[in-house]
Amino acid sequence: MARQYSTEFKMEAIKRVEASEGSVASVARELGIKINTLHGWLKRYREKPEGPFPGSGKLSPDDELIRKLERQVRDLREENEILKKAGSLLREEPEIKRFEFIKANRNKFRVAKLCKVLSVSRSGYYAWENRPKSARDAENELIKEKIKSIHRKTRQTYGSRKITQELRRKGQLVNHKRVERLMKLEGLRSKLAKKYKATTNSKHHLPVAENILNREFTATKPNMKMVSDITYLWTEEGWLYIAAVMDLCGQKIVGFSMSDRMTKELVINALDSACRRYKLPQGALIHSDRGSQYCSNDYQNYLKRHGFICSMSRKGNCWDNAPMEAFWGKMKYEWLCEQRFRTREQARAAVFEYMEIFYNRQRLHETNGYLTPEEYYSAARAS
Repeated sequence: MARQYSTEFKMEAIKRVEASEGSVASVARELGIKINTLHGWLKRYREKPEGPFPGSGKLSPDDELIRKLERQVRDLREENEILKKAGSLLREEPEIKRFEFIKANRNKFRVAKLCKVLSVSRSGYYAWENRPKSARDAENELIKEKIKSIHRKTRQTYGSRKITQELRRKGQLVNHKRVERLMKLEGLRSKLAKKYKATTNSKHHLPVAENILNREFTATKPNMKMVSDITYLWTEEGWLYIAAVMDLCGQKIVGFSMSDRMTKELVINALDSACRRYKLPQGALIHSDRGSQYCSNDYQNYLKRHGFICSMSRKGNCWDNAPMEAFWGKMKYEWLCEQRFRTREQARAAVFEYMEIFYNRQRLHETNGYLTPEEYYSAARAS
């Protein structure tokens, strides 16, 4: 004998499906009913939501009102979500852009609702979807996959212009407007860097240097103008402090040091690593803030021994060292903000990977003409 289910049971099963708590198949398995049975209930409910199921008894007037209000609220929420994502498409032509949005979002919303909100007919959408793909449509699908691959590998750090340049480097000639449109259809966007708290301790009585750099943040030759700064990361073992030296020719990181203490040795070791690796010449300009580590006698003596010129930011003015401040912001938000470090060693590895692998050798810089810092630096050194 076939099983009989109450209206309440059927309605609860339908609400579970429509609340997106599971697919029809998964809800049917949970409740021990056939998938086709549940599909049938859904169909009858959607065709005549205000009426009871045949042979199950009538709903009370109060229940009918509650069901009606629930449907209205659900419809309004769904329309609101669609408009949040696609409001601008209502002002755009041609109609194909709306069809593309519907196709990209049909797993999140009902096609009928998408068509209603975007003011297109279902028959028109299905006719568009079922037509044979043009050569351009097929090419767009391939480009989308390449875009998603780049977006994933760069940890969502690239916008449409940088992804366009990366595609061109890989042999895919494409306009950035096309990439922007395809990214929009896929819901892809770049991260925006956040501001981070400064670490400068300028409350000391040590001598400070003039601001010789004076915000001249460009350099045509390597090893002539450097900027340096300190930042920190939290780990479950405590703080990890990082000092880095950037060559303004290509904004390449040429030296760094990490420690569990923010000392003068931290900044000396960072500069020493740059000197050993790149043989910085006498007369190179080394700019920093007025932190006590940079004003210390040991650091200043190191600069004098190597014949470097010392430059320091004005008091409380982070813009005088803007390239380093921007670099820390990129590193933390692009690479580290979603990671939790159990040990300092884990944090060290993540910082090293960002600076030496991604930032220096993979990340494209608009100010470098979409070359990586390593490419720009090497080209300038060879010229």
